Amino acid sequence: MSSAPDLSGLPGWTPVPSTHELGHHSYVASDPRLGLRCYVGEDQDVLFAKVWFGPDVQGPPGVAHGGSMAAVLDELMGLLAWRRGFRVVAVGLNTRFRKMLPLGAVVTARAEVQEVDGRKLFVRSTLVNDAGEVHAEGENVFLSLMPDQLAKLEANRAARQHGEG
Repeated sequence: MSSAPDLSGLPGWTPVPSTHELGHHSYVASDPRLGLRCYVGEDQDVLFAKVWFGPDVQGPPGVAHGGSMAAVLDELMGLLAWRRGFRVVAVGLNTRFRKMLPLGAVVTARAEVQEVDGRKLFVRSTLVNDAGEVHAEGENVFLSLMPDQLAKLEANRAARQHGEG
């Protein structure tokens, strides 16, 4: 692709800072084979993204690899959970592929929390093209970290940033 894909949001969408701006590394957002820009709409409980699947995420000839689609859905659902204040890790991801996604396509991803049950958070997501066709759907079950688990993760991250490990 000779020029950058248009990842502009729809009217009424507000850009969300990238994961790097929020202080942590993102597996998906840092992958140059993909383009990802997140937004919130009027309902702050829903997270949207415009996503570009570049030529180097090929699975079957000419279409995006299912793993790249699942990774985008997982990333969006996790980011939504953390933005909503839930400090979670994924314990189950279910992805259904509905329609092959052509390489070079820009699609809209959407994630929303379905239910909170104690420490469990259930989130649903979709990848949809401009014609409204669903390419993939994801459901994730997250588990809230205990305070000691979160503290350990933060300490490990700080040590890595300071070259201690």
